[in-house]
Amino acid sequence: MPKTKLENFVFTVIMAFVMVYGMICYNISLNIHGCTNEVFLMAFGELRIMWPVAIILELVYAGRLAPKIAFSFMRPTDRPQFITYAMSFSICVLMCPAMSLIATFLFKTPSLGTFAQTWALNLPAAFIMQFVIAGPLVRRIFKLIFRRNENNSTANAEATNEA
Repeated sequence: MPKTKLENFVFTVIMAFVMVYGMICYNISLNIHGCTNEVFLMAFGELRIMWPVAIILELVYAGRLAPKIAFSFMRPTDRPQFITYAMSFSICVLMCPAMSLIATFLFKTPSLGTFAQTWALNLPAAFIMQFVIAGPLVRRIFKLIFRRNENNSTANAEATNEA
């Protein structure tokens, strides 16, 4: 997964796009009581606002706290796959209430009850979106984009071992 600041930024941008777009489609579908083809177009209106917000929140807030949360119940020696799941879980736990709060103020009539309902409806959907769709898709895209870097580091490691 991301090893440099550039890779982390690219991963964050792609993940934020997929998650925010998916969650906006979900919330619009809830608001109009069904998912139609128009939902996928309507989502781009909110995406212009919420995507940059998610990127900033991830880079400034969740990206720094998620490893602390994940490694409070994981060890660095645990299987990398489980560490990835723990990080994804931790980021959802941090990002979902923050994004739900922002969306409540921007797109709904703000109140504690509206925020609580938005968060309660979004959290299960965010977990499903992260673990079933966005996580696997974005990790695959990321590996395709940075394939050369991974191959170069593997080749460099093999050359070092031969010497």
